[in-house]
Amino acid sequence: MSDAATYDVAIVGYGPVGATAANLLGQMGLNVVVIERDPDIYFRARAISTDEEVVRIWQQVGLADQLNADMQPGAGATFVDADGVPIAKLLPADRGNGHPPQQFIYQPAVDRVLREGVDRFPNVALLLEHECLRLIQHSDSVELLLADLTRDEFKRIRATYVIAADGGSSAIRGQLGIGFTGRTYSERWIVIDTKVLQEWPGHDRLRFHCNPARPTVDCPTPLGHHRWEFPVRDHEDEKDLLTDEAIWKVLAHQGITKDNVEIIGFACYNHHVRFADRWRVGRIFLAGDAAHAMPPWIGQGMCAGVRDVANLCWKLHAVIAGSLPESVLDTYQAERLPHVKEVTKRAVKVGEIIIERSPIRAAARNRLLRVATTIPAFTTWLRDHRWLPDARYDAGLLVRNGNPAAGWLIPQPWVIDEKGDRVRFDDVVGSRWAVLHTGTGRPWHEWRSAGVPAYRVVASGGTPGADRIVDRDGALTAWLETKKAAVVVVRPDGFIYAAAGADQPLPPPPAGFTSPAVRAKDLA
Repeated sequence: MSDAATYDVAIVGYGPVGATAANLLGQMGLNVVVIERDPDIYFRARAISTDEEVVRIWQQVGLADQLNADMQPGAGATFVDADGVPIAKLLPADRGNGHPPQQFIYQPAVDRVLREGVDRFPNVALLLEHECLRLIQHSDSVELLLADLTRDEFKRIRATYVIAADGGSSAIRGQLGIGFTGRTYSERWIVIDTKVLQEWPGHDRLRFHCNPARPTVDCPTPLGHHRWEFPVRDHEDEKDLLTDEAIWKVLAHQGITKDNVEIIGFACYNHHVRFADRWRVGRIFLAGDAAHAMPPWIGQGMCAGVRDVANLCWKLHAVIAGSLPESVLDTYQAERLPHVKEVTKRAVKVGEIIIERSPIRAAARNRLLRVATTIPAFTTWLRDHRWLPDARYDAGLLVRNGNPAAGWLIPQPWVIDEKGDRVRFDDVVGSRWAVLHTGTGRPWHEWRSAGVPAYRVVASGGTPGADRIVDRDGALTAWLETKKAAVVVVRPDGFIYAAAGADQPLPPPPAGFTSPAVRAKDLA
């Protein structure tokens, strides 16, 4: 085994989750290999939407603007009755991450941009048309047995850590004997992908047709595509529905003809609610669909996986670089699982509104929602409890000292940098530890000694500098005031590790912490 190629991280699976991880780790300078059994991008679009936090993650690797160009900003989701008359509208809230709160995507285009991003990094190797057959864990590495599907040959490689982003039927999860508990819904859904030839009224809106006879999802996708989804009814055989004739019959009920669209493809899927019992076994981590599965109603399946690797990758880099102890990797599941479960619960609740099959209960639902949505407080509640939960952690790599800012994702407004340019906040701070303060409060000597940069937030009209950020619109200052924080420590993923008010001491760095800059100086 002395001649086996050795890597810092091996990523199994090259969908959007694996490709995001490869971009993040590649940018961090780690030696990475990606293993994928397919020769090219999967042609069928699966994910249909993304949100501002996920695009902010892609911003970290310099791909947000390119990806945004191929996306279609959404205007929420409209629930309509069997006659197409609106019942309710659910609008996503802008969380201040610097990107549209909801956008529709065409997944093959997203995959292409992410893979082109990976191509920038010579430290990331690709093994396409390779299958991971076996994993053997050692004290300091993982040995991977691969099959080269182009040559019918085998090879072995080693990696310090492995990310399994190999989908809902994850072979690695099976090899590790990890349970995947939860529920698979008995109802199967047909998904139709089309190319738009001639637009029609409402082609650019997401609509949930809450028709007891045939619930249907009617979803725009950018770059001239459109998608429909509908369930197979109890008395129907899915094979009879997976034909051109049957698909056109369903589309005809939506008022769609061959003049409007060209059918690209269709397939049948189950909806699942499942969570892996463990997301970490030694040096191997599950991410994305390998770790969890949810129904598609609020478009968060892919997004949850991207959030997973954004949480995990910077921690892997910190451990490999020696700036944090290996035990920090145990916070990955502790931080991500509660958020994933809450997102999944909300997706299920939205689905229950859509798929009601009883005409009597559906009529009562329609009347109730039409009345309730005339009340502003109800529409706010619907948005806050049926769309995305807040981006925050209640436990994990953070310090609870009574200040409410800890665990929250810091917003990303436009600010003025030291050159006087208008830029996004993350483009100033970067994907690193940072102290952010308002110029008041007690000193934080331990963070300064650890080499963590500090930035003072100054009001609009103030003078920017290398250690001063001008809060152009007052958004950062307002957020800090709301959280009663005069100083916060921002982790590399944008979440607040610790915070303090003007009369509080700032908690010290985590045990074993050394900033990358200080460690590099010590090793020189």
